[in-house]
Parts: sequence; C-alpha cells; structure tokens
Amino acid sequence: MDEKELLKQAVPPLLGWYRLCKRDLPWRKERTPYRVLVSELMLQQTRVEAVKERYVEFLRRFPTAERLASASEEEVMKAWEGLGYYSRARNLYRAAKIIAEEGFPQTWVGVRALPGVGDYTAGAISSIALGVAAPAVDGNVLRILTRFFADSRNIGDQAAKKYFSELLRAVYPPEAGEFTEALMELGAIVCVPNGPPMCGACPWSALCKAHAAGTEEQFPVRSEKRARRVEELDVYVLKHGNEFALEKRGAGLLAGLYGFPCVRRGETFPAAGKVLAEKRAKHVFTHVEWHMLGRLAEAAADGDYLWATAAEIAEKFALPSAFKAFRAWLK
Repeated sequence: MDEKELLKQAVPPLLGWYRLCKRDLPWRKERTPYRVLVSELMLQQTRVEAVKERYVEFLRRFPTAERLASASEEEVMKAWEGLGYYSRARNLYRAAKIIAEEGFPQTWVGVRALPGVGDYTAGAISSIALGVAAPAVDGNVLRILTRFFADSRNIGDQAAKKYFSELLRAVYPPEAGEFTEALMELGAIVCVPNGPPMCGACPWSALCKAHAAGTEEQFPVRSEKRARRVEELDVYVLKHGNEFALEKRGAGLLAGLYGFPCVRRGETFPAAGKVLAEKRAKHVFTHVEWHMLGRLAEAAADGDYLWATAAEIAEKFALPSAFKAFRAWLK
C-alpha cells in the first residue's frame, strides 16, 4: 500500500478519536475567521495553558476586527502584555486594520498575505475558519507523520515540509477544519514531543509503522539546534521621586516596546546615581539569552526618558516579561 492510501485509511479513525477526546479549549467554541486568526497568532510559539485565559480577555476587549483596528497600538500592546513575541500583536493589529477595511480574505492566498501569517498559520486559518483543504504543517505534524510512516527525512528541511504538505492535501476530507485540529490534538496529547508517545491511546496505533517496529522514539529526525547566543546586560530601574524611567526600544529584540534602560555589561551609564538595590535575572528568547544585572538606582538626571508612576506603568504600558524580575522595585 502506498503512503497516500495508508494515510487515507487513517483519516476516519483520527476524526472519530478527535470527536471523543478533544480538549475543551475556548477558541473551539466559536469559529469565526477573526477569532481563529486571534487564536492562531496567540498560539505561535506559546503554550496552550498560557493562552487560554488571555484569549478570552483579549476578545472581551477586542471582540471584532473593527474594534481592534480602532484601538491605539499602546492599548493592543498592553492587552498582549506577558504573552511575549510582541511582533505577533503588531501583526494582528495590522491585519485587523486590513480586515476592517477590506473584509476577511476567503482564500489561502489571501489569508497568507495578512501580516504575521506564514504557511502553517494560513493553513490552520483557511481550513478551520473557511473549510479549505489547506494543510497546516508544523513540527508537531511532522513528528506525527514521520512516526506514522517511519520516515527518516530531516524535518528541518523545507523539502520534508513540502512533501508531507502535499501528501496531506491529497487526503483531506470534507471536514477540513476538524481534520486540521485533530492532527494538532494528536501531537499535543498523544504523539507528544517530550517523552515517549502514548501509543496505547492513539487512534493510529494499528497503522503506525514506527509503532509496529517499536521505533517511535527514533523519529522525527532533525538537525541539532544551534546554541543560543548569550547577551550580558546591565538593566537600570531609575527612580526620581515616585516616577520611574522607561525607554522605547529601537530595532532588535522587543522593538517598539517600553522597558527599563539597559546597556551592555560594563558600559558606563551616566543617568544612574546612587544604587539602592541589585538583582540578577535571566530571560530566554528563541535564539538569545539575556543574562541581566538589574540595578534600582536614583536618577542622576532626567535624561531622554518617559517618566511614569508605578500605577501608570501598570495601567498603560506593556512591560515585557524579560523585565519581570525587576517589577517588584516599582513602588
């Protein structure tokens, strides 16, 4: 039996399993295109548990693309605070402005053209919200399929992603969105990324080639990840009366967001006066680690900063989680 026929046989048991076993997640309750867009951008590189409540809060504040488009960028950033990867929030904001003016695109190509939407996200939105047979192939789906076929392709190669995308496209059932979500769910709760897969609970166990050979944990095959680059930073929480200094970051990590002033470790920082407290912290981004020495200090001069009270910062400014360890000094 060729791979297409084998995968075709696997569709009905997967859909049956999904209908019985799927998790109760807030973004599965109402599948409008805008809501799917919000959930998919929020879930990029972020754990489901971290998104569940924030998704509900965000939609309470911005229930439609028109409402989001009419907000200020500062409002949107504040609503996104703590979710990280703030470029997603900006992309969602830009997409909302396009949708408010032109309507939601009705094709994969149109969805793919929205800011922040790559091939995977376009496939997810198109299939779930529009019913289009558009595969959403990410690391989870590649893990499932390489185990299912005992396929040793390197999943880091674009050729592998293209191959499995075309294979999936050929077997998509009429229930396109349900099939996309079923694949996602299988990778999230059964054919898991960390630790052994739970083959006893898998609807594909009777068809899976790796399971038949007892080689599930040999797949997927991937290139080794590069070590993260480490950046050593001195972070200054400058205090002047009951106000604290914030600066809007330029290009690079956390671009466009307000944060505490910082410099590379050891560089002079004349804006700081008497140091009142010190603390070390670390924050991990995808490819970079910040090793920070934070200093609460009296301001030696007003400097070119935005000054705000602790209450104003809490209410108006999306302070990135990278600076979370130093927020306790805002009082």
